[in-house]
Amino acid sequence: MRWSLTIGRFGGAAVKIHVTFVLLLAWIGFSGWLQAGPRAALDSVVFIALLFACVVLHEFGHVLTARRYGVVTTEVVLLPIGGVAKMERMPEKPSQELAIAIAGPLVNLAIAAALLFVAGAIGMDDLARLDDPKVSLIGRLAAANLFLAVFNLVPAFPMDGGRVLRALLAMKFGRARATRVAASIGQAFAFALGFLGLFGNPLLLFIAVFVYVAAAGEAQTTGFHESARGLTAAQAMETRFAAVPIDARLADAVDALLAAADTEFPVTDAFGKPVGLLLRQDILEALKKRDRDAAIADFMRAPVETIRASAPLEEAVDRFARRDLSGLCVVDGDGVLIGLLTRQNLAELVMIRSLRPDWRFERRRGARPTAN
Repeated sequence: MRWSLTIGRFGGAAVKIHVTFVLLLAWIGFSGWLQAGPRAALDSVVFIALLFACVVLHEFGHVLTARRYGVVTTEVVLLPIGGVAKMERMPEKPSQELAIAIAGPLVNLAIAAALLFVAGAIGMDDLARLDDPKVSLIGRLAAANLFLAVFNLVPAFPMDGGRVLRALLAMKFGRARATRVAASIGQAFAFALGFLGLFGNPLLLFIAVFVYVAAAGEAQTTGFHESARGLTAAQAMETRFAAVPIDARLADAVDALLAAADTEFPVTDAFGKPVGLLLRQDILEALKKRDRDAAIADFMRAPVETIRASAPLEEAVDRFARRDLSGLCVVDGDGVLIGLLTRQNLAELVMIRSLRPDWRFERRRGARPTAN
């Protein structure tokens, strides 16, 4: 996720903190300083550190539960509304997704219960006074964990409640339809939140935009998965594209750009194996700074991502979802380039499947790309 900083790793997952989370913590600390001076600010800093630890534990609840079902978590991003655990894949069984989604809020409830056992009862108004240093530290932390648990169970992506809702719906309607319904509910919630934010709370507006975009993204990713199910990379790849040899110059890349409507140009070695990728913007940027005889090896993107022609297309979808890829080079058993997968042709696949779900995709032989 953009605007995130990596602060460590746990169980193979990169733990990142989003800049908006940092801004929220800074606001709480500054608010404490304004209300009661340096001592209150120090108290707020301690509270912030402990709250940060609780959010991390919330995400570790997801990570450890997912690992129990063989699902690897690639990264955890901490956000003002909690956190997002990014997994290589979601479990096929709805009951497993339900367990993974509910694990985080259960951790917060367990922490809140332990703190309440130590501190005793807290007033309901403590939920609205998390930045007030006059409220006991343990009371504020217990209230914060209750808030995190309840808010994350709101049935809207990317909160855990959205995934809980999808898992429950998937038990009856299937994953694709369940995702569409859950995403629609999440977007409706975002509109309601945004409407409330218009009455003087800009933070609600930010959360509304984030929830709406996340819900749309979840629906799109699931649509890709459902369309790719049962297909191989070879059945969806582009076979007509312009490949550029590694010894080509900038002038050759410009010729390739003018000769085709492509925006991605694989770079191949003498054996036809992909060694890099040139994007349209890379060529245009090079035109500003380099002469026509500049070697493309100096500004191509390397190393290049490859996938076997026989690999499940869902693997390609996962890789596009996990990383900011511009294209995947499809190779045969010898590593020779035979095709190209891009976000555009995956989107076209989804469109075809939406119009004709029964459409049969024949396995295509790789056509030799045009060299320039």
